[in-house]
Amino acid sequence: MKSLRHAVAFALPAVIAAGAAAGAAAVLATARRVVMPSMRRNDTQILAVDTGAQTIELSRTPDTELPGRYGLFTTGTYGYVKLGAVLSADATSVRRKLLTQIEPGARVDRDAAFSGWYHVSPSELHLPWENVLIGSPAGPCPAWLFPADSSTWVIQVHGRGTLRSECLRAVPVMNALGLPTLVASYRNDGEAPRTRGGSYALGASEWRDVDGAIGYALRQGAQRIVLMGWSMGGAIALQTAVSSEHRDAIAGVILESPVVDWRTVLRFQAREAGLREPLPGLAMGALGNTFLARLSGAEEAIPFDRLDMVARASELAAPILILHSDDDGFVPADASHALAEARPDLVTMPEFHVARHTKIWNYDEDGWSAAITDWMSAQNLV
Repeated sequence: MKSLRHAVAFALPAVIAAGAAAGAAAVLATARRVVMPSMRRNDTQILAVDTGAQTIELSRTPDTELPGRYGLFTTGTYGYVKLGAVLSADATSVRRKLLTQIEPGARVDRDAAFSGWYHVSPSELHLPWENVLIGSPAGPCPAWLFPADSSTWVIQVHGRGTLRSECLRAVPVMNALGLPTLVASYRNDGEAPRTRGGSYALGASEWRDVDGAIGYALRQGAQRIVLMGWSMGGAIALQTAVSSEHRDAIAGVILESPVVDWRTVLRFQAREAGLREPLPGLAMGALGNTFLARLSGAEEAIPFDRLDMVARASELAAPILILHSDDDGFVPADASHALAEARPDLVTMPEFHVARHTKIWNYDEDGWSAAITDWMSAQNLV
């Protein structure tokens, strides 16, 4: 018995240390997922393709069952196909019309990713455009410029883990209003320069690249700038609006499914992923600490207080249009509503439901386009 007590006394500190090490590893791994760019994740499966009827059957999810036009990333003969209306559905599957023709004999792998992108290349819009390079502190950032005659320019900023193509849905609306559109990239997004660590700063650093895009537009004759940010691009646009040396030129901000406060978003996503407190809170705490943030892959500590634009609402000066579905499912609309309540003098937030994250255009193109057009007119931006 005595030898057993000695063995337990000897082993217990090692067990506690091992548990602490495992806990620390879990915290740092969770934090790393926040700041490190990730590849597109497959979120549905292709169950069948009918090349005669040009239909496709997908596993049913809250996204794949949505009405409207969407995209599907897959592998095999086709890397990307466009999807049309839902033709039928049951408890486990959805059959949709194919808008990209799939030929007989084509290989289409089972795993796929459902997307709101729809357009992949600027050439699909059948509008004049050109490639340009934007100077930024990170290096030259590629951008697409869709020219028009107005001195009010729209600068679009895409979201986390995606590319500029996300923004193409808004270009026709702006073109119809006669506004030039600059679709920008930013550091570590897979197209713009990679920094030493290659990690996201959640808007705390990326805004400087968007500020470079504003400087480019002003040098090209722009007098007023409308920023439009999608998802994390919304966080970047808001940081630009309060930090830019050109902020007096920012005449408006459009936010599509935006991140307004990262802590709200990360806690929601942690719950959805089945992660319980205190792990999410500890992960955010690690990211807020310079030493632990670097262990997590971040280049600097993430300034969550500075990224909380509800708390900083008084610093905002330009009118804001928020387009956010209350059924977003990925970035909850809570902080968007809180910002609208904090600054009713600046924020316009029409109601949208059902549409899911960054898919309002896909679900309700007419309502989405009308909301932008009406707001731009009301703000005398066209």
